[in-house]
Amino acid sequence: MSFKLTKEDVLKNARDSGVEIIRLQFTDIFGIMKNVSITVEELERAMDEGVVFDGSSLGGAVRMEEIDMLLKPDPSTFCIYPWRTSSGLDARMICDIYTKDDVPFEGDPRHVLRKALKEASDMGYTFKVAPECEFFMFHTDEKGAPTTITHDNASYYDLAPVDLGEAARRDMVMALKQMGLEIEASHHEIAPGQHEIDMKSDDALYAADGMMTFRAIVRIIAQRHGLHATFMPKPVLNIAGSGLHINQMLFKEGRNAFYDPNDKMGLSQDAYLYIGGLLSHGRALTAITNPTVNSYKRLVSGYDAPLFIAWSAKNPGSLVKVPFKRGDSTMIELRNPDSSCNPYLALGAILKCGINGIKNNITAPDSIDSDIGSMDDSYRIENNVASLPDSLEKAINCLKEDNVIKKLLGEYIYSSFVEAKMIEWQEYIKQITSWEIEQYLTKF
Repeated sequence: MSFKLTKEDVLKNARDSGVEIIRLQFTDIFGIMKNVSITVEELERAMDEGVVFDGSSLGGAVRMEEIDMLLKPDPSTFCIYPWRTSSGLDARMICDIYTKDDVPFEGDPRHVLRKALKEASDMGYTFKVAPECEFFMFHTDEKGAPTTITHDNASYYDLAPVDLGEAARRDMVMALKQMGLEIEASHHEIAPGQHEIDMKSDDALYAADGMMTFRAIVRIIAQRHGLHATFMPKPVLNIAGSGLHINQMLFKEGRNAFYDPNDKMGLSQDAYLYIGGLLSHGRALTAITNPTVNSYKRLVSGYDAPLFIAWSAKNPGSLVKVPFKRGDSTMIELRNPDSSCNPYLALGAILKCGINGIKNNITAPDSIDSDIGSMDDSYRIENNVASLPDSLEKAINCLKEDNVIKKLLGEYIYSSFVEAKMIEWQEYIKQITSWEIEQYLTKF
């Protein structure tokens, strides 16, 4: 998606293609896509002046003087939807959010990622990301409401006819390609009804835009197949949850900054320091990359989800894994995120933590290639192997102590996010679950 379109390109494409409606999209603090629709006749004015909207829709406690804000479309994100509506073609543009004084709004998640990218750029780095997105497809009931009944009994890399979602997944890939996303691979995942589609590496801002586009397109195509697609991290007990593995690369002067052919692992000093940064902020970072109560139902033993703050080139259960490819394909993979995260905040925080390791010479500890989960507690204590938070509450408390991530988020997003997530936690712990009813109703 990281191609450049000018205002003139957008106007010509819209006119020549017969576009009638343009959806001006933006993302709230909690990663929910929103939009304002305009007609094609208003497109030039929108790009010149922006479009006024109510900033309270971003989800934070917007002060009265900040309610009127501007959506400024990014021309490089113009894309025509690959289907025709009853009135013609629709297109979309992703927007940056500005205050009425025409300055970037600190509560815009896209602005947070831009800040982290600017800091990396000032150090000479370009940040690229290749996301691996997992999701489930479930049946809907007779009223069209989603269920958690899976539509197949397939497993890892199975084919049709066992993989009953193959046709839907193919249509998703084709629609995503038409929306400008480059897809590297797609396949059935390990759990029944679970799928994965991987995107090729892209500049981080457009990768985040792509992740938001991905979620929307996948759900629309699933619906057209009579299914419900969900990115909920753990929708079904006793099967694997859905993750969002983030493969990262830094480039400097056109070369992969993580690669060193003279190192025994093929990794540069920058790579070791970047890993050190990720690990040192790992507990607080989890609040951003795993931001729901349900996220922590996935981060449990037995399903290859990371539980401990360690790294490895071999152990898939590590928080940070270094895939085997080297040269310009050298990547560092963070394995705990899930798709309930806001991709702009998540990628911004990930990058900030990594380059903080480089800036402050935070050397990665030795890699651990054996199964960390099988080690006893004393070994982990002796080797300083900390655990990830096991609840949203603990993750938020870790975030409160991390000034690096807090500074990146800014006071507006940080305070709004923490307040909302603590309310979410308090609401959750008051619930009476079916498990409790089954365990206690007749026992006491």
